[in-house]
Amino acid sequence: MRGRDEDRRLDAADLRAELGERATLVQFSSAFCAPCRATRRVLGEVARLVPGVAHVEIDAEARLELVRALDVVATPTVLVLDAGGRIVRRAAGQPRKADVIAALGEAV
Repeated sequence: MRGRDEDRRLDAADLRAELGERATLVQFSSAFCAPCRATRRVLGEVARLVPGVAHVEIDAEARLELVRALDVVATPTVLVLDAGGRIVRRAAGQPRKADVIAALGEAV
């Protein structure tokens, strides 16, 4: 992991989970974050709807090294990765389902 988001790639070791075949939705959450629960539902629905898309949720407090490396400053923060693990989009706050699907268009 290095440089700007466009230059960064995450792999299964970074995420401690497998990447999706076509794209991966990475969600940084914290325990008492109400928007994180809603984000989990939205991203889970999208991952079930779109073949080859995985949803990985990361506990920000437990993974501070990754949070710092990626400059995550709020939860929820969502990263959209392409099949190779390159970060193609980033958003903080609770996303709308339509926006997540649109962001996936850049990744697949």
